[in-house]
This record gives sequence, C-alpha cells and structure tokens, in this order.
Amino acid sequence: METKLGKSKVLFKKMFIKKIKNFSKYLILFLFIILTNNARAEFFEDLSKIIENNEKRLSYGISVTDFNMDGNYEFLVTGFGFANLALSYQDGKLKDLNQQKIFSDASKKTIGVAACDIDKDGFEEIYFLNTDTYSGVKKYSDRLLDIKDNDYFDLFELEKNKENLNLTAGRSVVCVDRKGDGEYGIYVANYGGPTRFYEIENELIKDKAKNLNLDNITGGRAVVSGHILTERADIFAANERGANFLFKNNNGKFDDVAFDYRLDDAIQNGRGTALSDIYYRGRLDILSGNWLGYHRAWVLENNEFKDIGNKDFDEPSRIRTIISADFDNDGFDEVFMNNIAEPNKLFRIKDNGKFEQINFKVGLEANGYGTGAAVADIDNDGVLELLVSRGESKEQTLTLYKAIVKKENKYLRIKPLNKHGAPARGATVTLITDQRKHSKTIDAGSGYLCQMEPVAHYGIRKNEKNFKVEVKWTNGTKDLIKITKLDQTVTVKQK
Repeated sequence: METKLGKSKVLFKKMFIKKIKNFSKYLILFLFIILTNNARAEFFEDLSKIIENNEKRLSYGISVTDFNMDGNYEFLVTGFGFANLALSYQDGKLKDLNQQKIFSDASKKTIGVAACDIDKDGFEEIYFLNTDTYSGVKKYSDRLLDIKDNDYFDLFELEKNKENLNLTAGRSVVCVDRKGDGEYGIYVANYGGPTRFYEIENELIKDKAKNLNLDNITGGRAVVSGHILTERADIFAANERGANFLFKNNNGKFDDVAFDYRLDDAIQNGRGTALSDIYYRGRLDILSGNWLGYHRAWVLENNEFKDIGNKDFDEPSRIRTIISADFDNDGFDEVFMNNIAEPNKLFRIKDNGKFEQINFKVGLEANGYGTGAAVADIDNDGVLELLVSRGESKEQTLTLYKAIVKKENKYLRIKPLNKHGAPARGATVTLITDQRKHSKTIDAGSGYLCQMEPVAHYGIRKNEKNFKVEVKWTNGTKDLIKITKLDQTVTVKQK
C-alpha cells in the first residue's frame, strides 16, 4: 500500500509540475497578446509641437489648397474672431505664410472654407464663409478671394457683385462642377435662409440657386459633391431639423431625389459627411454623421440607399466632422469621427464592408472642442497628416496627428488636374488591382466646414499587384493609366 501511495504522489507531483509549466506558457502567451494589442493601440502620434505659434484660439473649418502658387499644398485654417491661417510645411515646422490682412480677416468670424477654380484660370479661388449669428440674417458677408500680382482681393467687394452677397448665416461650403467644363460653382449651405450657388457669369458673381432648383430654406450643415448617382457632379446635403437633400444632376440643373432613394433621414440632425467606397467595388457611397443621432453608412443597392453600419459605428455621438482616408497605408480606409467634448472614434473599413473599431489613445481628445478636421500629405513623405481645428465655445490649440506606419507599407497618390490645370475636384479616381476596385473622390468639400487635399491617396495591401488607375472626370469621360511604380505621386492631366 505504501509503495502504491508513494508512486501516486510522484505521479501527482509530475502532473502538477506539467500543469504549472503549461499554465506559465499560456500566461506568457496571454501577456504577449495583451502587450501587443496595447502597442497597436497607439495608432497615431501627436505632432502638434511642430505647429509654430500654436496659441489657443477658436477655429472651425479647414481647407487644403495651394495658397501661394508654389506647387505645394497648405492647410487653410479659419478663425472665429481670430486670424485665418495658411499653414505651410517648411523646415520641419508648420508655419503661417499669410501676410495679408484681407486673408487674415479676424473681424469677420469665419467658420467654413473651400477652394476651387471658378474662373478657369488654373488657380483655386478661396471661399470664406463668415457667420456672426447662429441662424438667419447676419451682419458680415462672406469673402471670395482671388489673387492678382501675388495679392488677394475680395470679389464680393467689387461694386458690381455686392447685390449678390450672402447675408445669411451659413455652415458648410462645397465646390460643384455642374456642367463638367471645369468652371466651378460654390454651394453654400445656409442655416435659416436660402441656399446659395455662386458662379461667374459675364465676369459677375451671380447666385444661381433659384434657377438650378437649389434655393431651399433649411438647417443646412454639411455637404459633398461628386459622382453619387450620375456621370456629372451630384450633391448630398446633410441637414438639421429637416430632411437631407440628394440633388441629382440633370443637365446642369438639379432634382432633389433624397426621398426616392431613402436618403432623406428626416428625424436626424446632420453634421459631417464624406464620400467613401465602403465595399471597395468601384463606386462612391455616403458616410453621414448625425448630431446625437445614429450615424449612417449609406450604400446604394437596388436603387435605394441602405445603412450598413454596425452597432459601434452607428452609435450616436456629439459628432462634428467625419473623414474617410487610409491613414496607415495598409490598403484599407479608416473613418475618423471627430466628436466635440467626448472621445473621437476611429474605424477600419474591411473588405466585406464591416466597420472594425480601432482602439487608440493618441488623438482621442476626450476634452477637446473639435469642430473641423482635414487630411493632407503636407510634408510629402507618403503618409497623411490629420489636422484638427478646435475651439467653438472654449479656446484651444490646433492638433496634428500622423499614423504610425509600418516601414514595408507602400503608397500611391493620384493628383488629377482638369484641362485648365486646376485640381479636378469632384472627379473620381479608381485604383484597380488583383485585390480590389477602390474609388476615391477628389474632395470638393466634406467633413464639416472643411475640404481635404485634392489628391487620391492609396495605401498598398500585402502582395497586391497589377495596378491600374481610372480617372473619371467631372464630365463623365474616363482615362485609364497603368502604374508600374509605387511610392510616388502621379499627376494626371485631363485631355
């Protein structure tokens, strides 16, 4: 009996030691996974320290354009009672290039901004939307800045244009090439007053909204333009206190078909919006953020838009800006939700159209009063920077973020220029490979009060090959380009 008992004790001891060893292995594996996940949680790095003279201020909208015609893009940052800025990347810093009072314009209280070529001279004019009141009639008009001999001047200050001033409190601005000829009009989403649509006619600035069926009175908030339904520039406008608009381009005029396509979403209060190819199928879908309401990922199926966002994506928040971009160059777009006075959110769009929430710490800005945001490869290194404007009810500094990108990740950037030599805003670029057919818009205005760089930026997936790019211009014509080299910016000129 004693021998058998002794053998049992030895056997039990061996089994116990074995279990301890196995447990230790699993414990080490578990800790490794946890530590790895925590490391991966740092999606962005904070580069705000490179912004020179980054003082606390009230800021809303941001646009990306070539401010000084030197071939490089700058961040144009609006100031609400503070000077507008033109931030250029120079010597490792973001520096304000502006020296002109008419551009700074601290007294006008600017919130929205967009840039596009309205006079077909190959250079983008700048539209500054000023708002000194919440709704209805305002004191200060908007500005429409053109340049001559390196000096900016306001087209609205010319006596011949004063009768068409926008004196209604507005929100977002978008550029629309409605005729497909490279001559842009500017859609102004007003709040509590009629929408404006400015074009040049006989060298005069004219409001064409009424003639184009666009003079709606609503709580206009966010607006985008691009190839949504037709081969020309359509318009989606997200509204507060009323139904959204989906303006279908009908030979240069517009018909509101939001109800027909189930996109009106009348009980929600729109804020940010953006165009994104959610299924990577070669067509643009609509991301729409609603203030304290359900966010939407609208995909066109069987002649109606369906919300395919999952529970985490749709969850209500105090949203301002929504952006779709490939920040980490992995070949999958991310969606950045800029919220005010609560944590921002970030999602990756997977191949199946599913939204995978990304845990991150840097850039959450839980106590930030973020109002606008824009992306651009401002330092030309092939990785996008994200600039967030903050303020509104509390003065705050600007913040700048950049994704932590794996060294092996490659990129491709496509820069379409129309026949006048200006950025082809509203054109659609589609990357075609053995793994995807991925469309992006050349941003004409999106986010909330904002406008992204006029470049289609693609990260490259693992083992991806056979690269082609299709550019669909604003008149619906297409050019197909074969790509033989990555890690470059390809400029495509419309014929």
